[in-house]
Amino acid sequence: MLLRENRKANLFFFKNQERSNMGGESTSKVNALLNPKSVAILGARENPMDWTARIFANYKRFKFSGPVWPVNPRFEEIWGVKCYSNLSDLPETPDHLVVMRAAASVTGILREAAGLGTRSATIYASGFSELGTDKGRELEEELRLVIEETGLAVCGPNCLGSLSAKGKSLSLPDDRIRELVSGPVAMVGQSGTTTPGIGRTLIDRGIDVGYIVTSGNEVGLTTADYINYFVEDPEIKLVFCLIEAVRNSQQFLSACRHARDAGKPVVALKMGVSAGGRAAALAHTGSMAGSIEAFDAVAGDAGVIRVESGDAAIDLIELLVHAGVPEKDNVGVLVYSGGVRGLSLDAADRYGVPLPEYSFQATSKFKEILGDDLRVTNPLDAPGFMNQKLETIIDMVTAIQNDSNIGMILFQEDLPPSEGINDANKRRTKRVLDTMIGFQKNFLSKGGKPIGLISPTSSDLTTFSREERKKFPSIPVLNEPDRAFRALRSAFNYRDRIRDSNKNPKLIKRKSSKIILESLKNVSNNEPFALNELKSKEIISSYGLQIPIEKFAKTTSEAESFANEIGFPVVVKGVSAAMTHKSDAGAVILNIEDKIGVKRACETIALNVEKFDPALKLEGWLIAQAIPKGLELVLGIQNDPEMGPVVMFGLGGVWLEIIKDVSFCSPGMSRARAQKLIYDTRAGQMVDGYRGSNPYDREAIIDAIVAVGRLAADNSDTIESVDINPFVAMPIGEGAFALDALVVLNAKKMG
Repeated sequence: MLLRENRKANLFFFKNQERSNMGGESTSKVNALLNPKSVAILGARENPMDWTARIFANYKRFKFSGPVWPVNPRFEEIWGVKCYSNLSDLPETPDHLVVMRAAASVTGILREAAGLGTRSATIYASGFSELGTDKGRELEEELRLVIEETGLAVCGPNCLGSLSAKGKSLSLPDDRIRELVSGPVAMVGQSGTTTPGIGRTLIDRGIDVGYIVTSGNEVGLTTADYINYFVEDPEIKLVFCLIEAVRNSQQFLSACRHARDAGKPVVALKMGVSAGGRAAALAHTGSMAGSIEAFDAVAGDAGVIRVESGDAAIDLIELLVHAGVPEKDNVGVLVYSGGVRGLSLDAADRYGVPLPEYSFQATSKFKEILGDDLRVTNPLDAPGFMNQKLETIIDMVTAIQNDSNIGMILFQEDLPPSEGINDANKRRTKRVLDTMIGFQKNFLSKGGKPIGLISPTSSDLTTFSREERKKFPSIPVLNEPDRAFRALRSAFNYRDRIRDSNKNPKLIKRKSSKIILESLKNVSNNEPFALNELKSKEIISSYGLQIPIEKFAKTTSEAESFANEIGFPVVVKGVSAAMTHKSDAGAVILNIEDKIGVKRACETIALNVEKFDPALKLEGWLIAQAIPKGLELVLGIQNDPEMGPVVMFGLGGVWLEIIKDVSFCSPGMSRARAQKLIYDTRAGQMVDGYRGSNPYDREAIIDAIVAVGRLAADNSDTIESVDINPFVAMPIGEGAFALDALVVLNAKKMG
């Protein structure tokens, strides 16, 4: 009993430390998991292909410093060592458990281990919420409670273990990992096979991986916990995440911002881009995947670089680890093949990477070396330049280094796969390697512009090339041009996004809207419900959005009187909370010029609504000022199931349905970020005037976007969605109006 109470006290302390010490004391659990002092393997089996046997072999292969004990009552000896019947028989308390037992037995094992003083465990078993069954969910909830009760650091369940190069700890059943060398990359992924697979590829390319964690269902430690731990490791330069579903967006985003502020990019390969991908994520992890647009908007602002494939992740990691984030977009390309030049031009255009002309000074140097007949372009196709003396090649690259137009250099060359098969081949190998070492010594070790290698095609590194490239660690091998320029564009976008994010005000959640709280008072169910247009506009106008002059009429006579007060022409709209699309119901009539027209409009709308849906209760009519024609836009909020609230902007009216030209952003944006949101869509061209048309009030649009962002931030617990469509921008100086609005609330998010 005392032990349990002590553990509860420790757990309480730990959780409070976690809240107050981002990446500090809060990382102690991850450290216990990844760097154990001793290991017990529960469920040990003789078969050398069994996961337990392979994990034991990995601990031995990489010379884990502590004891590793197999546990299974069926064996007295296994794998050439003593096998123990149960945990209590072990010579000392195991620091870490490898739990290769059925799902139903896991909680009992954890309770026993915690009572003995074990600090961490990896749960490999499936059979929890990922099955989508009541039984699976019950087992997972029981596991969650036991983890909270004991304070154990738990990886999984439904995972494949982890790797820590520093701790020489490899609980992955993967016998293809070449080496354990502490390095600049840390990895966490919810997929047990894909994540280590990408890790092996990085290691094979000569990129040392310090950590690999397969997190599974994350009932215990989460992706956010691992990111925070990795950020605090001074050797780690970059974090890779494979994400099937974000389970706690606020914790995840907080960890990503922690990484961003530490100058350590988070590269994410995210499932759930397609409907099929989202279904696969649900089936595999037991979580609900949200829209990729929401993820890109919110996670991108937090410093996450999303990639679309394992190859794209590897290329970007290659670039960021060896060259960092280039300071300028402009790239200078030096090749000795017309084919590589053409491929580079196409790829640069495809990904929007600028290839500026070389300066006069650089051009003069190229012609001095290679002849006056040389046609100097960027990319520069200079056949035979690799046959020049090394000093001459250094002179050419020096000219590009001194060119203020250029921010990064791509240099065509293949890394030699071997020392060479004959004298000529050996001389060629030596020349290539000497050139790279020369670049490292003359430029990169002195803080010069980054230099990356490209070649006509992609190729794997051999043992020889992998070892040789360690002599020039600042040169990324980017393979063929398409992959190189794709990686560059991702790096440039990250740099710009970080710069813009640093301008955003620190988001501090204020009190929820009084109007929203009042609307929720009498709601007893937990289902989303819509507010009528009147109440919706009351909410958005309280945050500063401009609406037309309008009044609510319960009778036709009131409608006529209000129309006369407002001044003709007016718009008449039917009001009903259950009527989410008024135009479909024939509940909007425009440009009414007199009182008779108002009465007829009210009567027509009443008949239209009754015919459309007899169950709809018409509460009355909204009589509104007719706004002159402007640019129809849309503003809104969506509360994504993964990422929380996200702000939407784009072309509205009929354009919204036809071309779906919208962009997304996280709440609490700066005016600069709001402006970028505009220009991420075709609407940006129209706002500034297109083909002779007059520009619209951009500043008023920005004001409205920032206001909607504030609304989303303050009411993230209660707002399901906000739809402001059309949102009409007027000419410069005349503002912008929310002509219609629909706010949907969700009572279950209260509290």
